[in-house]
Amino acid sequence: MKLIDLKLNEYLDVLLSDAPAPGGGSVSALAGAQGAALMAMVCDLTTSKKKYADEHEYCAAIKEEAVALYEELAASIDRDTDAYNLIAAAFKMPKETPDEKALRKKAIADGTLEATKVPFSVMEYSYKGLKLADRLQGHFNTNCASDYGVGVLNFMTCMRGAWLNVKINLPGVKDEAFAAKCEEDGKKMLAEGEEIARRLYAEIEGSL
Repeated sequence: MKLIDLKLNEYLDVLLSDAPAPGGGSVSALAGAQGAALMAMVCDLTTSKKKYADEHEYCAAIKEEAVALYEELAASIDRDTDAYNLIAAAFKMPKETPDEKALRKKAIADGTLEATKVPFSVMEYSYKGLKLADRLQGHFNTNCASDYGVGVLNFMTCMRGAWLNVKINLPGVKDEAFAAKCEEDGKKMLAEGEEIARRLYAEIEGSL
């Protein structure tokens, strides 16, 4: 059964256990999914109020993007655990003969690459989420300011957590060019995302 299909208490029980997955990567994706869901909720609570009639069309468009991000991030909860399981399975492969060693080595490399790509994509989704939140700022029902702020915080948690999962796997990536670009692009994305998140949080806190 997929993690996304578990009841909340079942998911938390698995997380509480000594099972190595789900771990930080899946939790990061969940945080991002929560951020996207909150943005969609804020949009709905704006379009449902006549007071914000001028923002209805704008918020409806933002909601569509938020829902698309939610779907990708929710799916990434399982993608991250699946990627970890690839590596775990690879390390259990036999290594008695040269052929077995070669197959095992390739499987580990392939699994590590996937375990790097998945959290990097999660970073990209959360970065898009922060940019979406930036566009939504000033256009929503002010009664939802705290919900909006928590959404921003969830996106930032998602981005930072995903970056840690990228970093821990990068040393095992054999494609040096890919690893270098991943490092460069990830640092840039993280810095820009943090700047957006800090500014939006300060604006929201200041408005309360």
